[in-house]
Amino acid sequence: MKPSLLLLITWLTMNLTAQTPDRIITYKKIGDVELRLHIFNPPNHQASDKAPAIVFFFGGGWIKGSPEQFFPFCKHLASRGMVAASAEYRIQSKHGTTPVECVKDGKSALRWMRTHAEKLGIDPHKLAAGGGSAGGHVAAVAGNVVGFEEEGEDLSIASKPDALVLMNPVFDNGPEGYGHNQVEAFWEAFSPLHNITGGAPPTVVFLGTQDKLIPVATAETYKAQMEAVGSRCDLYLHKDQPHGFFNARFKENYEKILPQMDAFLRSLAYIKSEE
Repeated sequence: MKPSLLLLITWLTMNLTAQTPDRIITYKKIGDVELRLHIFNPPNHQASDKAPAIVFFFGGGWIKGSPEQFFPFCKHLASRGMVAASAEYRIQSKHGTTPVECVKDGKSALRWMRTHAEKLGIDPHKLAAGGGSAGGHVAAVAGNVVGFEEEGEDLSIASKPDALVLMNPVFDNGPEGYGHNQVEAFWEAFSPLHNITGGAPPTVVFLGTQDKLIPVATAETYKAQMEAVGSRCDLYLHKDQPHGFFNARFKENYEKILPQMDAFLRSLAYIKSEE
């Protein structure tokens, strides 16, 4: 085995074994399906605290994926003082669902976090959402699109996040965008790119310039439209990187993204400056 490969395997093993959630809580039941949040707390966290929080949604084309994808990000942000959760949501391969159910579950997870803010020790007014690829779409829809809420929930409690952290997200569900054939009948109401309005949450986006699924031009258009309605959108383009480049298994990329993500969250007072 090559030394570089051995070092990578060792690094991944050490990090993954250290990434055990502090709590795993069911936030939603649909029939016999239970959906859970995998929650990482800051050191010495108490229910009486009011820590900023974030919920991440994994990628996988609304078809597959696992919340473990964002455990490294959760662990990192918990070390910086945030309550960080990675959410399960319904996917086609396991539940026979469509992108609509993915979005409904994402909004349910955010609403559940706000509903239980006092027990979780979080600030309900500093609740971010994040995700990669289709999970980035789930987060972006929650931040920008009205509707697609689960029936029977208390809609007086907002599902809209206060900030967004997006990795090569699916922005565009239009005729030239990703997944259009799955949402063709209602894409105009479902596509984040086509539903940006005033009050859109401040957003940071990470995208590889060689992403074959999410064109750079789409991200630049999203940024321009956000700024046109007076909202902030920080765009980090990572040269020559493909779709999914941000994942922790790509150690060099992951370590480049962390300070960029931290700078964004620090500017919103979600995390403190390093001592």
